[in-house]
Amino acid sequence: MHARDYPLLHPNNPAPKRKLLEQLADEITRRGYSPRTEHAYVRWCRQFILFHNKQHPRELGETAVSAYLTHLAKNQGVAASTQNQALAAILFLYRHVLQIEMQWMDDFARAKRPRHLPVVLSRSEVRRVLCQLHKVRRLQATLLYGCGLRLSECCALRIQDIDVDRSEIMVRRGKGNHDRVTVFPRSLQSSIRHQLNAARLVFDKDEQKGGASVTIPTALSVKYPNAGSLWPWFWLFPATRRYRAPKTGKLTRHFLHHTGLQRAVHRAVKLSGITKPASCHSLRHSFATHLLEDGYDIRTIQELLGHKDLRTTMIYTHVLDRGAQGVRSPLDKMVDGMGDAGARALGLERTRE
Repeated sequence: MHARDYPLLHPNNPAPKRKLLEQLADEITRRGYSPRTEHAYVRWCRQFILFHNKQHPRELGETAVSAYLTHLAKNQGVAASTQNQALAAILFLYRHVLQIEMQWMDDFARAKRPRHLPVVLSRSEVRRVLCQLHKVRRLQATLLYGCGLRLSECCALRIQDIDVDRSEIMVRRGKGNHDRVTVFPRSLQSSIRHQLNAARLVFDKDEQKGGASVTIPTALSVKYPNAGSLWPWFWLFPATRRYRAPKTGKLTRHFLHHTGLQRAVHRAVKLSGITKPASCHSLRHSFATHLLEDGYDIRTIQELLGHKDLRTTMIYTHVLDRGAQGVRSPLDKMVDGMGDAGARALGLERTRE
């Protein structure tokens, strides 16, 4: 056998070199990042290159990166978190794809994110929102509130993640690629069993049409190539249609897209007459705040939420009904020392605690 027998290996016909952004996508996938991270990083790096008139990043340096981030902040008005994501994508490109490590990468100043208190709904407001939802969307929103799940974690639940008997939900590959166990409300057992039966009907229908197939993490797909066709790996909330996977060419079923739940919750908040800028994530915020109000330990709540740093969980102590230490306004104390007539004269009312 000679090289001429294999045209792609012939010295005069070398294999085509993959484009820079394709190399970036491959490296992100190899490191086990989520598809959403891959999409965002590729998009930011493409915009960075276009901003500098398609110059190769090897020819650019700290000044070019700083100019692009300044452009994002001043001309496009992006938030600090968005600016930091763009910086993370560019640094990933330099470090892991171009294999360039420079001193300025570690010293590069990141934009400071302003501190915002989370939007928290009261228990009655949560009930009003849930009453405006129906069927699968109500179940999903109830899981956000009842289990403290993130939007993406709820949508991507698999059959094997639900343990009805032990009242636990396993969150796999959550934020930061970490697994955790969170509480499963006993009041949802009947609804979850009904959804499991509905998902089983979809799975059996796919089996009859040539085999069910769902995506699984890259590393596991190599170790267990047939896992995507097994019932435990099937989605709890399967999408209504299948699509042809670009890499494998197989008909694959995804989970219900998160935008549908976002729209449904947004509509439910509006219909319930709530004026707060509440979203799906507000249900997770409400989960944490209401547990604190009920006296649960903050470290337990940290574990349930999957926060890496306790300081992230501590923000919920600032949105309790009466504060983290049960602080009471001095105005209330002053008014309680007055008679009803004196309070009415000031246009105030005494508390009856």
